[in-house]
Amino acid sequence: MDFNVKKLASDAGVFFTRAVQFTEERLGQAEKTELDPHLENLITRADGTKNWTEKILRQTEVLLQPNPIDHTGARIEEFIYDKLDKKLPSKVTNAEVLGQYMLEAASEFGPGTPYGSTLITVGEYQKRLGGAERELLHTSATTFLTPLRNFLEGDWRTISKEKRLLENRRLDLDICKARLKKAKLAEAKAAAEHELRVAQTEFDRQAEVTRLLLEGISSTHLNHLRCLHDFAEAQATYYAQCHHYMQDLQRELNRCANAVGTSLPSSAVCPNPVSSAFMSGPSSPGTTVSSSSSQRPTTLAMEQTQLPVTGTRKAKVLYDYDAHDASELSLLADELITVYTIPGMDPDWLIGERGNEKGKVPVTYLELLS
Repeated sequence: MDFNVKKLASDAGVFFTRAVQFTEERLGQAEKTELDPHLENLITRADGTKNWTEKILRQTEVLLQPNPIDHTGARIEEFIYDKLDKKLPSKVTNAEVLGQYMLEAASEFGPGTPYGSTLITVGEYQKRLGGAERELLHTSATTFLTPLRNFLEGDWRTISKEKRLLENRRLDLDICKARLKKAKLAEAKAAAEHELRVAQTEFDRQAEVTRLLLEGISSTHLNHLRCLHDFAEAQATYYAQCHHYMQDLQRELNRCANAVGTSLPSSAVCPNPVSSAFMSGPSSPGTTVSSSSSQRPTTLAMEQTQLPVTGTRKAKVLYDYDAHDASELSLLADELITVYTIPGMDPDWLIGERGNEKGKVPVTYLELLS
């Protein structure tokens, strides 16, 4: 190997003199050039941004994946896929695993028994809860965790490098100032003054470069603000889905209990949840929303009462929804419907109209338009 001995010796000498200067400053035996107050404030702000971004990132990962190190070696697998620059395959969630266990148990106990049919119902809803959780994990990783991680691994590394270089330029400047003070002969003073001018120029140039980078932290805050909004929206969507899944599950279980109380055949105790469609995000190819709404009677019992209605307004449908009985209206995501309420109605529901079809619709599946 070809070593440049002179350069190596020179670098070692520079490192040593900087170390001596730094130590003397710490001991109060040497003067230290103070940075511009504005630059100091920028550095403090940037350090705070880095520290809090690390904490928020780490705690968000804990929130979304409380126990990432499991028997499958999740961390090792993530590391290998990251090094191979490949996408990590999607994993099933704990709720999906639980749902699958329930379905398998129902198959063994008998799907026609009360216990078996209820296991099927609860198991299907657990799988859908798990699917909603998996979507939350994916969306949060894409819109929130990745931008924060990119800042720490990209922008902050550049800022840290320039900050270290600025500190070295400051130490060099103070070393030159100390040499000038110690110089006695005219030639030594002239050489020291020249070195000081060069060091001052390099320090000023590096201070400007560092300042420009640190001022970019404001843009980082704006970017993280947008990411935070996306994260909160993903959480709101997830919890709304879970809320409605559990409401639907409770209705299914109540029907089971009522059916048992009236001594219906065991096959009618719990309907097959696969046919009882509910909100699950965008429909997969080849699937359609249940057409039961077009087959139900066009005149509902609620219409026959002729109760007064409040003012009507338009609403945008946020998610697909399949009616569970003849009083409800099936919905398709992104469609516009007319909604209103009637006195004494559950506040979580509205009456929705689409053409000649009419029925109850859940409020949280809608975005009411002015």
